Amino acid sequence: MEKTSRDFLKKLMKESSPSGYENSAASVWREYAYGFSHEVKGDFHGNSYAVLNPQGKASILMTGHIDEIGLMVKSITEQGFLKVSPVGGVDPHVIAGQRVYVHTKKGPILGVLGRKAIHLLEKEERSKVTKIKNMWIDIGVKNRKDAEKLVEIGDVATIAVGFQKLRRSIYVGRGFDDRIGAFTVVEALRILSQEKNLNHRVTAVATVQEEIGLRGAITSSYNVDPHVGFAVDVTHTSDIPGVDKDLFGDIKLGDGPVITRGPNVNPRLFDLLLKTAKDNNIPHKVVAESRGTGTDANAIQLSRGGTATALVSIPNRYMHTPVEVVSLEDVENCALLLAKTIMSIKSVEDFII
Repeated sequence: MEKTSRDFLKKLMKESSPSGYENSAASVWREYAYGFSHEVKGDFHGNSYAVLNPQGKASILMTGHIDEIGLMVKSITEQGFLKVSPVGGVDPHVIAGQRVYVHTKKGPILGVLGRKAIHLLEKEERSKVTKIKNMWIDIGVKNRKDAEKLVEIGDVATIAVGFQKLRRSIYVGRGFDDRIGAFTVVEALRILSQEKNLNHRVTAVATVQEEIGLRGAITSSYNVDPHVGFAVDVTHTSDIPGVDKDLFGDIKLGDGPVITRGPNVNPRLFDLLLKTAKDNNIPHKVVAESRGTGTDANAIQLSRGGTATALVSIPNRYMHTPVEVVSLEDVENCALLLAKTIMSIKSVEDFII
């Protein structure tokens, strides 16, 4: 991966972006896109758009959602503890005892996610997962009055961990789901910006609020009105203990992007992705999904009168935990596959079934 791209990814992964609070990450994404796009903009919802070849023949969309899961401050107790609720699918198994940043108007405040110590739990409680409603954020203040000087109701929090290299191209970070998808679509756009014979209008979008219902994909796909749309998200690997490969597919880090086949995907666009991957020796896997995928692809496919849609995913270990793991080789290959596929599109009428 080019140094400029890696530096951008590192900067993007440092930001916080719980659903509805994506502004800081979106600003980093837009700043990077300005370097090679013909148009960069936002909308009332918070989606970020980067456009190449605005006068192109057909409209092609790529999306990756930039929001992540998190916690929201719901109330402050008399003792100054912050009671919280989940933003998106937060796993209570992994958050107790973690350091967090509460993101306030004046900047991040360090806190810890507390619960009763194991010594204070009743015997039957020890075998159960502590519910989020029975946890709190401790920011080290004396009482509610002191807490209210620092934190407001509706502030959000994220686990206080960052982006680090494990080995080779393997990296760990909070929120790869799906800031790595938002990264990938703008990287594909950067690759396409170097092409001289790009005939179509191509829009990369960092969508918002996917974790609470694909909301940014609904509004942005309506705005772009694409003929063809590619959603980029993460998918579970099956290269860890206890995962059924017969059910989930044989998905490993480093084996390349995962191309989905099923009713959420236009069959001719699937065929083109597969052919492009093979023609360009891009490593890849295929998975079958027998219904809607629960990704931006759902919203794109159903936008307006319908869109020829595909889903390309990046293998990810430990999804919705603070230690998500991906291979940057898979990310590079995913961006390359998108760019090569878009360059091979001759007429969008080829995808009419």
